[in-house]
Amino acid sequence: MRLPSGDARRAVFAPLDDGAMRSEAVVRRLGSAIALGIIVDGEQLPAEQQLAASLNVSTVTLREALSDLRSRGLVATRRGRGGGSFVSASEDALVELSQGRLRELAGTDLRELGDVRAAVSGAAARLAAERASTGEISRLRESLDRLEAATGGTARRRIEGRWFIDVAAAAQSVRLTREEIELQFELGQVLWGVGPVAADPAATVAAHRRVVDAIAARDGALARRLTEEHIALVTARLVDAHVRIVRRGRNRPEPARSFPEAAGS
Repeated sequence: MRLPSGDARRAVFAPLDDGAMRSEAVVRRLGSAIALGIIVDGEQLPAEQQLAASLNVSTVTLREALSDLRSRGLVATRRGRGGGSFVSASEDALVELSQGRLRELAGTDLRELGDVRAAVSGAAARLAAERASTGEISRLRESLDRLEAATGGTARRRIEGRWFIDVAAAAQSVRLTREEIELQFELGQVLWGVGPVAADPAATVAAHRRVVDAIAARDGALARRLTEEHIALVTARLVDAHVRIVRRGRNRPEPARSFPEAAGS
């Protein structure tokens, strides 16, 4: 099974799970899709009523989310004929969104996210070793060639995120692939622009090449172990980045307060 590129796009506009903070969930979903490059700079989003129905939220909730994305510089709205909401993939805005999300999440949340990611991505790597075709393995290697040649964090993060999705697709499991897409949506926002989280690019490519070599050798246990080790390393860096961001916020001096003068003074 080769994952069609449309599957990732369909997942962007799939209904959100029921729960509180729906506006924030829409912001996370669309923000991560922008970060991953699944919806691209300048692309027009569906009309509000259509998008709200797709995400299973009210138009009021959707408008709140779009207003938030506009204030962050990730969406621009044009009025009049041919108007609508358009993606604005600002690097600075993605960095700010990433750091805000890291500040919100607790260290335990990040560790649990790492646990789920290790379970899904590790299982996908193991099954890919059993099921991947020669063509799929070649495509995985080609993706890593692009990752190695990429310049800048934006391109590297997008290619790496899609590489993990391609490994799941090579496992010939639709459910695992969709789980990986959802994980990349969540990670696409958390990982963005936090420099200390990213491992040395050459070391990252080398680690992923060892996974592909294990898949090609049909060594599922090794492919899984290498994947889990990489994810454990990234998770530890995320937790460290979270701690730094929280401490930085605590150490920031409070703005000076102004007190009204007493009456009659």
